[in-house]
Amino acid sequence: QVQFVESGGGLVQPGGSLRLSCVVSGNIFNSVTMGWYRQGPGGEQRELVATITRFKSPVYADSVKGRFIISRDNAKNTVYLQMNSLKPDDTAVYYCNYVPPASGSWGQGTQVTVSS
Repeated sequence: QVQFVESGGGLVQPGGSLRLSCVVSGNIFNSVTMGWYRQGPGGEQRELVATITRFKSPVYADSVKGRFIISRDNAKNTVYLQMNSLKPDDTAVYYCNYVPPASGSWGQGTQVTVSS
């Protein structure tokens, strides 16, 4: 079963930046579209905020467009999310997964808190 290991979260002030990383197990990483999802403190449904195809074409949700940058290193089975100009509304647990997600295979996520 695939495993996703997210890291890089933390507490940051509004306007700050963070870079998240996610290492993915298995041998199909190079052939799949990857995404970063987030789940807010209210426990609402996970929101897909950024995707990147195996050809490294990115797509962003309107809520993060112009502020977040998704990238991937196929040699390292790793996907990244550079988050800039962070806002309190970005506070959430961030997860990576396939797009569409592999059900039942969510990692622990990494907490991002934006607060002064």
